[in-house]
Amino acid sequence: MTDQDHATLVEVANEMADAARSAILPHFRTASLTAENKLEEEFDPVTVADRAAELAMRDVLAARRPNDGIFGEEFGKTEGQSGLTWVLDPIDGTRAFISGTPTWGVLIALSDANGPIFGIIDQPFIQERFTGGFGIAEVTGPMGRSALGCKTTKSLDDAIIFTTFPEVGTPADRAGFEAVASRCKLTRYGMDCYAYALLAAGQIDLVIESSLNAYDIQAPIAVIQAAGGIVTDWDGGLAHDGGRALAAANPEIHAAALRILRASE
Repeated sequence: MTDQDHATLVEVANEMADAARSAILPHFRTASLTAENKLEEEFDPVTVADRAAELAMRDVLAARRPNDGIFGEEFGKTEGQSGLTWVLDPIDGTRAFISGTPTWGVLIALSDANGPIFGIIDQPFIQERFTGGFGIAEVTGPMGRSALGCKTTKSLDDAIIFTTFPEVGTPADRAGFEAVASRCKLTRYGMDCYAYALLAAGQIDLVIESSLNAYDIQAPIAVIQAAGGIVTDWDGGLAHDGGRALAAANPEIHAAALRILRASE
C-alpha cells in the first residue's frame, strides 16, 4: 500500500470512530438505558448503543470501503474482496458502560491476512483517541495531541499490572495471572480496553487477560505495537484471534511475565 492508501484508511477509521461516538453518547448515563443479556448462564450485556454504534461504523464502510471485510461483535462477519478486514467492537466494556464508568471504549482494527496493521482505541466520553499503525502512535484528547510510548520497566518488582475481571478466566488462568501479579508492585482491575490504552501511553507495564475474542484484542495489539510494546498469547505466539493475551511494555518485562505464565501451567 502507498502512503496515500494509508492516509485514506486512517481517515476512514477516524470517521468510523466519530460516527460511533455520535451513536453512543446520547445513551451513556441515561436513566432510560437498559441492557439485554446475550447469554443464559452468565451476564453478557448488550445495549441499543452497542448495536447503533456498530451500524454507524458499517454505514461508513458501506460508503467509503465497500470491498473490505467486516467482523463486528454485534453483527458478525461480512466477507470482502480487498484482503482487508475491519474488526469492530462498538463498546468494549458494556458492563462498565451500563455502570456509568468511563473505562469502556470503541475498538477499531484493520487487519490483513497476517493480523492487525492499524488500530484505534477511542473513549468517547472523555474524548481520548489512541491511534497506532502506518507510522502513527499518538493520543488526542483534552490535553491535546501527544506521542504514545511504552515504559522501559525491566523488573516485575517495579511493574504495574492490570486485568479486567479478578477471576480472569478459568481457575488455571486465574492462577497464572496471580502468579505474575504477586511479583508486581501494583495490581488493578476493571479497566477493559482502557488498560491497553494506558499501557501504550506509558502509564502501566502489563495487561494479562483470558477468554478474549478477536474484536477485543486486535485494536489494542495495533496500538501497543505502534507504541513499542508487545502482545502475545500466554505461549508467546500470536494473540490476534483472541483467547489468552499478555500485553507488555517492552520485551524484557514481557519475557519475565511469560516465564511465570508458562511455569504456572
